[in-house]
Amino acid sequence: MSDKKNRIEKDSMGELKVPENALWGAQTQRAIDNFPISGIPMPAQFISSLGLIKWAAAAVNAELGLLRSDVAAAIQVSAMTVAEGEHDEHFPVDVFQTGSGTSSNMNANEVISRLATEHLGSEVHPNDHVNMCQSSNDVIPTCIHVSAAVSIQGGLLPALEHLSSTLKTKADENCNIVKTGRTHLMDAMPITLGQELEGWRSQIDNASARLGDTMKRLVQLAQGATAVGTEINAHPEFGDRVAVLLSEKTGIPFVSAGSKFESLSSLDALVETSGQLRVLAISLIKIANDLRWMNSGPLAGIGEIELPALQPGSSIMPGKVNPVIPEAVAMVCAQVIGNDATIAMGGQSGNFQLNVMLPIAAYNLLQSIELLTNASTCLANKAISGFSVNLGNIDRALHRNPILVTALNPVIGYEKSAEIAKAAYKEGRPIKDIARDMTELTDEELDRLLDPAALTEGGIKHQ
Repeated sequence: MSDKKNRIEKDSMGELKVPENALWGAQTQRAIDNFPISGIPMPAQFISSLGLIKWAAAAVNAELGLLRSDVAAAIQVSAMTVAEGEHDEHFPVDVFQTGSGTSSNMNANEVISRLATEHLGSEVHPNDHVNMCQSSNDVIPTCIHVSAAVSIQGGLLPALEHLSSTLKTKADENCNIVKTGRTHLMDAMPITLGQELEGWRSQIDNASARLGDTMKRLVQLAQGATAVGTEINAHPEFGDRVAVLLSEKTGIPFVSAGSKFESLSSLDALVETSGQLRVLAISLIKIANDLRWMNSGPLAGIGEIELPALQPGSSIMPGKVNPVIPEAVAMVCAQVIGNDATIAMGGQSGNFQLNVMLPIAAYNLLQSIELLTNASTCLANKAISGFSVNLGNIDRALHRNPILVTALNPVIGYEKSAEIAKAAYKEGRPIKDIARDMTELTDEELDRLLDPAALTEGGIKHQ
């Protein structure tokens, strides 16, 4: 880049060139030069939350008489444009940066400072004004909590509610379809398809409940702790007031953390949140794999259901259609489990008064939330809501299932039942026919004892 396309900026370390049209300043440019590592910037929701924090901080500083009202107003207007995503291209700092996230905090301070200066017509300083009563050490943890809470409350939880509702609708539609249950991938006692779907729905509802409980810790904010948790250079009311404004703006009940020392030095709430996301991922893998098995075939597999045909499944085998949505969901879940491992490693990196893996924890946590939000929606809309049931395949397998003999155990005993089951396997005949030959039970008694629908009663009833 030629000098004509650069301007000179300076900070406490001296002067350097910055692209002429860039909204950032010297400290951001140093980070760009220092960390040419991945080319991955911080997530958009993270940048948006930085804008919200700077907006709230300016308002509180004005309320406390620490910042001139016109300067605060200029910062607020500018910060809100950042929060609304108008300047995302001016936040190029790499995820792999200083562990405190100082570079990202200064990126926000410099961008907002430049915008506010233009708005006000006089200088608004990135440190003295935009960063007043703040440190990167409390801004970045606060930003991660805010961005994660907003993403969960506004995205993931509604997506899970939609998935749960879709599963309930499908369970209601199929509550009377009796099918072969399976344990160890082997034929077992019958259940209804509705019961199977209700099991999946319960997993999703439990995941939502776990996340709701975790939100109690996630809404606790570090803001006001400043450098090491002692609130140096911050007004005593600053953290509480910022939390109130962020609550009013987002509708999420943020509060100032009870221990500022814990909020800077640990990522425990983020590790917990990631752990709950991992549980959800594991649940979704289970559901996705069940769908794949039930859809398998169409001739040589189980073939109980047929997932919607979304795209050709092979570049060489005409007519092949694959379960692409469950496969994509399973890959999302693998990524989330990997992200959780990274966040766990990040959580171990709290040394004395500060954790030093904040940016990578933020990136992985927000990616997991976004992936699970989108995957849950796709699973609901493009797999579960539209699958059809192959009643012929289900009925053929059900009525030839020798494990139905389990229902005869209380009447003829385990040993005799096992003998009947083995004969049914060997001869390929229905259990009822074999039992008629090998016991004194009447047809009426066998019909009653071996009725597959009656055998599905018990457990958690379909609702």
